[in-house]
This record gives sequence, structure tokens and C-alpha cells, in this order.
Amino acid sequence: MTTRVWDRAGALPAVVADRAPIELAALPPGLPSVAELFDFMRDAEHRFDTLRLRIEEWTRTTRGEHVQVIETVLRHPGLAKVLTTTPGRGFNAAYEVWVSDGETVRTYAAERRLGTQRPVRPMVRGVADARDLPGMARVYVPLTALPMESLPDLFVHPAGYCQNVLATGSCRVTGVAQLLGREAIVLDSAHPRSVEVVADRPDFHVRIAVDRADGVILRLEESIAGETTRDARATLYEPNAPLAPTAFDFTFPPGTTYLY
Repeated sequence: MTTRVWDRAGALPAVVADRAPIELAALPPGLPSVAELFDFMRDAEHRFDTLRLRIEEWTRTTRGEHVQVIETVLRHPGLAKVLTTTPGRGFNAAYEVWVSDGETVRTYAAERRLGTQRPVRPMVRGVADARDLPGMARVYVPLTALPMESLPDLFVHPAGYCQNVLATGSCRVTGVAQLLGREAIVLDSAHPRSVEVVADRPDFHVRIAVDRADGVILRLEESIAGETTRDARATLYEPNAPLAPTAFDFTFPPGTTYLY
């Protein structure tokens, strides 16, 4: 199952009452085509109102193996908190927080005691809603933003990754898997070209597992020459989870140095 370049990341239906309608309510029985799967994944975040997600990421580089845990809570529209920790180093020594209410973003890095507070970065006008632009020139506009180029953003907002990375390789839907007690669709992309220079080689391979019910990515594996270099998997996925009123609260600790 292969597809031509998929360019529908920004092809959301017209927004009604601050929410875009879902184009595909469910995947067809059996294995979907690549294009059907990408269309379904694009609308992933519109299938829930709140989310609790934990991702464990393992990577192997020239510096050795590295593990980090990323916990995300989200409530549409606009509220999100992302906490990143490194196991084995102690919580107080190694954690980073990203918090947004849809208008202001606050970040804090505990190891350096550095904090920031700034308005949400505005999007370039016209790239999302200009119908006369080609598909590849339009972008997905999230209902609730997450840290750019982060794993939570990739898992919950996979449209840009599908369009700009996976679809640049040879894509195949290869089967199904069971993750967290949920059925997932497995897709392989061989030699995607829109990657870092170090991975732009013919033996670079990406495999993802996509939740069949919601379209969120539950696992991402990258390999070079058959050796796994990155394995990020959801260890907790709770759509429409009950969240405490204080779930998005954050206060900068005493002694914080503010960059801006």
C-alpha cells in the first residue's frame, strides 16, 4: 500500500463554533490505505476534550543511551502542561515544564533554574486558511498548541509529521498491534527524506503505531541499518480523562532567573 505525496495536513473542514468537524468518524474495516490513515490521523485531537498522555523515549547516540519521560495534560481549547523528566537523576535536579493557557506560554528548566514567560507565537497569516495555496504550502493549526517539535506535539498533532516526513518516504500499512490494550495500525516509512542530515540515508526507517479509535500516535520507532536509534512509546493514554481544576497551575520557584 503506497501513496503519492500526501498534502492534506491543512485541509481541515470549515471551523464551526471553534471546532472543526471530523472528516472521518472512523477507519474502514480492515487495513486502511495510507491516505485514509493520514486523513484520519490529521483530526486526532478533535476526538477528545481532555487528554492525559505519558511518553517514554529511549534514544541511542554517539554519547550513549538516553531515556526521558514526558507527561502531558490537555484540555481544549488552549490549556496544556508538559512535564519532562530524566529518570535516575532526581526529580528536583532534572525536570522541565511547559505550560500554556492559549495566550501565554511559561517554561521552567529546574537544572538551571531558568524561566520564561511570553505570548503565544503568532502563526504566519494565510498558510492555514488560504484555499488557493497548494497543499504542501498550508499547515495544520492545532486546537490546543503543544511545544513545537516535541513528542507530545508529534503524537497528538501528527498531520505535519505525516505530510512533511512520513510521506516523503515509501509508506506501507503493514498490520495491527496491541498497545495499552488498544488496537493500533502499524505504518512503515522507508527512507523519508525530510529529516536531519545524519539520518538522510537509504537505510533510515520509521515505524509508527496509530491508535485505531482516535488517530493519535502511540509508538514511534526509528532505525538505521536495522539498528534501533529511537523508540518512543505511550505508556499512558487516557482521552477524555477527568482533570483536577489545578492540573494546569504552575508557580515559578524562588530563585528563578527569567530570560524573558
